[in-house]
Amino acid sequence: MYILILNGSPRESGNTKTHIESFRRGAEEKGHTVEIIPVGRMHITPCEVCEYCHELKGRKCRIDDSMISVYPSLRKADMVVFASPVHYFGFSAQLQALLSRIYCWHKLPASKYAMILSSGSSDVFDGVIAQYRGIVKYFKGHDEGILTVSGKDNKSEETLKKMYDFGRSLENPVEEVQSEEPE
Repeated sequence: MYILILNGSPRESGNTKTHIESFRRGAEEKGHTVEIIPVGRMHITPCEVCEYCHELKGRKCRIDDSMISVYPSLRKADMVVFASPVHYFGFSAQLQALLSRIYCWHKLPASKYAMILSSGSSDVFDGVIAQYRGIVKYFKGHDEGILTVSGKDNKSEETLKKMYDFGRSLENPVEEVQSEEPE
């Protein structure tokens, strides 16, 4: 299975990166192919709802920024993992900008999704979890799981093992799900 991890953290070596590296190791040991895209350090402009993409058969966005390099990976992913720090009740602004640009396709073709969140506080996850669940439902995907970590637990050995075990728990092959694949 081809797993795409969208790292929404703007920090090059923050908690989110530590978590997804443990997850990646577990998934790769299980035989999955994993790509990590550092969305948090890319220049991705939010959707302008100009409708250019819907006027064309290919649903191509007219904004020429880093998102153009992300679309091919989104197209071929069997599973997408949204990984983000939660600073204030939602995905990072950088990951949220990427999510808004999926508008040109309406839905992602992946059939499986997961989410990894980290924060300094344990009381900030409810809103982003609700948003994630809505996204997965709208995409007609399968939720493989949500891991949230906060405070001192962010870099604990127990947390890193949970991330690793989560990656190892993913099964092959991907279940066939009928979806509208973008052209």
